[in-house]
Amino acid sequence: MRFAKTITPIAVAVGALLAVVPFSASADVTVKIGFAAPLTGPNASYGKDLQDGVQMALDDAKAQGIKINGQPASFQLVAEDDQADPKTGSQVAQKLVDEGVNVIVGHFNSGTTIPASEIYQKAGVPDIDPAATNPIITGRGYENVFMVISSDAQNAGTAGTYAVQTTKAKRIAIIDDRTAFGQGEADEFEKAVKKAGGNIVGREYTTNSATDFKTQLTKLKGVNPDLIFVAALNPQAAGIMKQMRQLGIKAQFVGGGGVKDIDFIKLAGDSAQGALAWEYGRPLDSTPVGKEFASKFKAKFGVDVLSYAPFGYDAAWTAIKAMQAANSIKPEDYRPKLKAISFDGITGHIAFNSNGSLKQGSSTVYEVKNGQWVTVATKAGL
Repeated sequence: MRFAKTITPIAVAVGALLAVVPFSASADVTVKIGFAAPLTGPNASYGKDLQDGVQMALDDAKAQGIKINGQPASFQLVAEDDQADPKTGSQVAQKLVDEGVNVIVGHFNSGTTIPASEIYQKAGVPDIDPAATNPIITGRGYENVFMVISSDAQNAGTAGTYAVQTTKAKRIAIIDDRTAFGQGEADEFEKAVKKAGGNIVGREYTTNSATDFKTQLTKLKGVNPDLIFVAALNPQAAGIMKQMRQLGIKAQFVGGGGVKDIDFIKLAGDSAQGALAWEYGRPLDSTPVGKEFASKFKAKFGVDVLSYAPFGYDAAWTAIKAMQAANSIKPEDYRPKLKAISFDGITGHIAFNSNGSLKQGSSTVYEVKNGQWVTVATKAGL
């Protein structure tokens, strides 16, 4: 009995400690941020740029001590490589759903985003799209799909109107890479040109793996265009620009989204001079927050922003702010807050139309001058 009386207080104390430890360890709420983009293959540089933007947002949220429902939030990035392939994109989409992520930021290509978003819709997990731009993505009316980037209807549509009304092109031709992104851009550009009273004299197609475009360009040369709109990513866009000049085609080159980066200038060489490119959003160096983001990004990752990192950053913060407002990481709780979100991000004001597309998405046209991309004008979208 003396032994039992001696040990009982110790046992009680140890039991109390064991009761406290699990409670303390569970104080943080873990938020799984799913991410999918091409991390290998020809588009890997874009995917990595996008991933770094998302990671920077999560690191900033941690530094700010973000809380959800009064608990410190621990943000975990669950990244998957979709290889810019629709089939693989669907597979990694299901994998992310099975992993129990609380939200998705992705994908990069429209061709992967369209089928993957169907999986997210069925699973009830919101997908915040930072880069894919085909209007079909939000055109289906899915309640779980949102875009923090201008759609092709906004970007390529603005480019088409500009080509007719500002560039004053009389004979306009188009070439696209037949991907969901490229064809979507080309279709929206053509619609806008015709709506503005412009004249489409030719349209040709290539692929996103082609290197020789002389057959298509020779056909376009025969219809004597004064402007050619190219809906393709690098290196195809740069190859088209270079071969245009080799064939003596003097038409104005106008690229869609994804053309304006340093790789285009490197690949096109001297031919890049005078090229125009329409990109989503406003120039980073046009605002104090944009300049600060670019500086912090370079210091953190050792490279300059390529293209889409700011959109990845804004997409991640869109999810975080919605969860904060709902005091919950459950989609059914924070989805209504997501639909009503309104804040100023790095890329501009973030708010959604009823279908999840970005309200008033802006687009900027750039020109290559002396080996550098120079801002020409920024236009508000729809």
